[in-house]
Amino acid sequence: MAHSVLIVEDEVKLRNLIRTNLEREGLNVLTTGSGAEAIELVSRYTPELVILDLGLPDVSGLEVAKEIRFISDVLILMLTARSSDEDRIRGLELGADDYVIKPFSPRELVLRVIALLRRGSVVAARANYFSFGDGLVTIDEERHEVRLNEVAINLSPTEWGILLELARVPGRVYSRYELVNVVRGYEWEGYERVIDSHIKNLRRKLDDDSTNPKLIETVLGVGYRLCLTRDDLK
Repeated sequence: MAHSVLIVEDEVKLRNLIRTNLEREGLNVLTTGSGAEAIELVSRYTPELVILDLGLPDVSGLEVAKEIRFISDVLILMLTARSSDEDRIRGLELGADDYVIKPFSPRELVLRVIALLRRGSVVAARANYFSFGDGLVTIDEERHEVRLNEVAINLSPTEWGILLELARVPGRVYSRYELVNVVRGYEWEGYERVIDSHIKNLRRKLDDDSTNPKLIETVLGVGYRLCLTRDDLK
């Protein structure tokens, strides 16, 4: 079955250009120029990935990303003409998985979309179940579910991918370079700040104090590791 993508872009020519290039790759594409309608379309049609322009006329793209992430774990790729790193970091903190800065090559955008969809498919196919810290944290790959003290935690696809990779070998230190390639599938300029933002989100959602982490530890100058031991390896 073909992957489904929603394009949220108010510039008609650009929207049609993106759509044409994605359809050439065999993807099913929905489009809208409205942030409000985008939220409705995600709820109604559950696309696998949303290409989201941050400069929408009716609703802030960042607000749209926030609302989408509240109702869905769909992949989000942001389009932005803004030069400030803080705008992009804010989007990533809201749960976006990648971004492309305007102007961009349509081919680059297509490759990033395909890479995100491929990574999402690979992660979904690895059915397994992990328990850590005497059941404190559980990861059910088949159900795509993380629980903290038996309470389900809503993670973005990128947060899920990072946590899953850290959980593969608890105690092993994963560099930021390794993590960005795991969740994105290619080397990406600026990845260090991006991974740091996603780790920050993970800690917040897992109630892990960054000043005294019990779950995810920062190894200065290297990367991150999961502090907990898998229950089946004790």
